[in-house]
Amino acid sequence: MALIELSGITKYYEMGNQVVKALDGIDIEVLENDYLAFIGSSGSGKSTMLNILGCLDKPTKGQYHLNNKNVEGMDPNELSEIRNLEIGFIFQSFNLLPRATALGNVMQPLVYRGIGYRKRKEMAMEALSRVSLGDRTDHLPNQLSGGQRQRVAIARALVTNPSILLADEPTGNLDSQTTVEIMQLFDELHAEGHTLIIVTHEDEIAHHCHRVVEMKDGKIFTDSKTESASAFASAKVSS
Repeated sequence: MALIELSGITKYYEMGNQVVKALDGIDIEVLENDYLAFIGSSGSGKSTMLNILGCLDKPTKGQYHLNNKNVEGMDPNELSEIRNLEIGFIFQSFNLLPRATALGNVMQPLVYRGIGYRKRKEMAMEALSRVSLGDRTDHLPNQLSGGQRQRVAIARALVTNPSILLADEPTGNLDSQTTVEIMQLFDELHAEGHTLIIVTHEDEIAHHCHRVVEMKDGKIFTDSKTESASAFASAKVSS
């Protein structure tokens, strides 16, 4: 089943007397439990793609359906609600509140849903335990390593039980060992049934995913399965 459907998506920006085609006629489907990476050089359109997918920006033309909802025509309040209900964001710079504990950061998205404090705390504790940070709940971001801060960000994305996890260069600020650990966590989340979309410029990260969409000049250049996808499918059959 298609979780995301983009049809004829374009995004144009006016820069002086020029019109820049950041996205130029994108057609793509993302299925439930996809593990997909968008990759491309600077200016390829992948950042604009992330903004459109995350309902942070609206296309100039085209249709975008997310979980059977037509979102490109929504007003800002409706888009904000869709982001809170459907999308879990994971950023390169973590985007944690510096004066809030790990627990406070993970509880924050639940405030907008009107969930009571006790239930928010219970849900946040569960999400932090899921990313192996159950013993760091009272730590501030500056008391955590880069990898731990990214795990807090992942827990914050997971706590609302979103339809998709959207990660923007999630390992860009991490060392190589921590990168391996975060990608292993993504593997586990995918195996549990989560849909993951990663935007990256790193080939190694992209080909760790099960589907790689390469972008050039605002268009989809290639869309292919990886060896990881074949290995995962074989493992599921054998189990």
